[in-house]
Amino acid sequence: MNQYDLIVVGSGPAGRRAAIQAAKLEKKVLVIEQGKRVGGVSVHTGTIPSKTLRETVLNLSGWRERGFYGKSYRVKQEISADDLRRRLLITLDHEVEVLEHQFARNRVQHIRGKASFVTPDTMEIIKDDGDVLQVKGESILLAVGTKPFRPDYIPFDHETILDSDELLEIKELPRSVVVIGAGVIGLEYATIFSALDTAVTVIDPKATMLDFIDKEIVEDFIYQLRDRNMKLLLGQKAEKVEKLENGKVQVTVDTGRRIVVDMVLFAAGRMGATDGLNLAAAGLEADSRGRLKVNPETFQTNVPHIFAAGDVVGFPSLASTSMEQGRIAARVAVGAIAMEPQKYFPYGIYSVPEISTCGLTEEEMKDRGIPYECGIARFRETSRGHIMGLESGLLKLIFSLKTRRLLGVHIIGETATELVHIGQAVLNLKGTVEYFVENTFNYPTLAEAYKIAGLDAWNRMGERKDPAEPTKPVEVTAKDAAAEQKKAASK
Repeated sequence: MNQYDLIVVGSGPAGRRAAIQAAKLEKKVLVIEQGKRVGGVSVHTGTIPSKTLRETVLNLSGWRERGFYGKSYRVKQEISADDLRRRLLITLDHEVEVLEHQFARNRVQHIRGKASFVTPDTMEIIKDDGDVLQVKGESILLAVGTKPFRPDYIPFDHETILDSDELLEIKELPRSVVVIGAGVIGLEYATIFSALDTAVTVIDPKATMLDFIDKEIVEDFIYQLRDRNMKLLLGQKAEKVEKLENGKVQVTVDTGRRIVVDMVLFAAGRMGATDGLNLAAAGLEADSRGRLKVNPETFQTNVPHIFAAGDVVGFPSLASTSMEQGRIAARVAVGAIAMEPQKYFPYGIYSVPEISTCGLTEEEMKDRGIPYECGIARFRETSRGHIMGLESGLLKLIFSLKTRRLLGVHIIGETATELVHIGQAVLNLKGTVEYFVENTFNYPTLAEAYKIAGLDAWNRMGERKDPAEPTKPVEVTAKDAAAEQKKAASK
């Protein structure tokens, strides 16, 4: 029987980062992936495909230029499903090629097949060709990800009634869509379709959406969606979905409303893909949604040598956090020192418009009783925003009145998921409002919004009561300047 220092089940963000980290520490590593190609859900049906689809839609539809050229502006007048798929396939091939090369150069072994526990340290692999083998691991990491939740009352047909994994295979772009579920995945796809000028209706039994996002940002988001004629049926439940004889789909809401559309996307949650692992043989048990409970610092399950990371452990279910979870789990599993991750990490929602956030929301500040002040900057107030033709978008900073430290950064609008990292760095390094006031940002850039928001807050907060001793200006004499010029000329 083959013996490994670390066996990783799944090659998504958590699995591949864990495998490469362990290999860098000169450990013998095996990755087991049941998909046709390495990469997991993230590469093939989740993160990369949805973001590639979004970028393709925004480019071909001319969405980003409509602020200048009008709502009828298009880069390509007739956009087909093949147009969207073409770029997607190129991107996926590149991602798989990079990952396979990483495994090869780090000497990570990988096998295609379905893995299940035989004992707590032994796994059986059923390969695609029918061969069966067993492998033994000193440590085992479960990074199997998730799969769409598919309730029995939804008559999925792979054509007009779909889950989020099946959406990438559609043959024609619908003229009207109902999205059931106002979570991150549902809203991302709903707004992507809206950017294609598809009539979109979002249905969710909850009266609110994105409750972990700052309320002011969510309100701005909802305003933008309704402004472009998206229908949001919040606090209403889709009781029945049925396919009509003419090929369309009818959705009946608990209020009695009936909506007839070309396609229904069911995106109300995902489940951990743990059902085929024979967890009982390892002494493990998943919850009702197939997720595993772990120590949040080491990512160990209740069986000490078995770890779990990524979406299968639940919130926040981000590719970025999954990678860090996998890396930390691998280091603990092979006995290396694992540093505690930074307290605040960014959350990105790739809807149209983008939303990104890091740190505490205004609601959390109130709940914790922390005196605070906010600073707001709107993208249209920046020169770069005007150059880009942006009519919407804002950046919100939240500061403690007592320490003047930045405690939250919340952004909605173009490149929000990129801009948030400036705030993330300041937040984790315990920077104050003075950083934004006294620092210089490139001009014209959207990052300049940090300066505007910082000044907005600073004007309300007033001068610092205990200012640090000001830095004495450096006096440069004519003699010093001449010496510097001579030195520069000699290089």
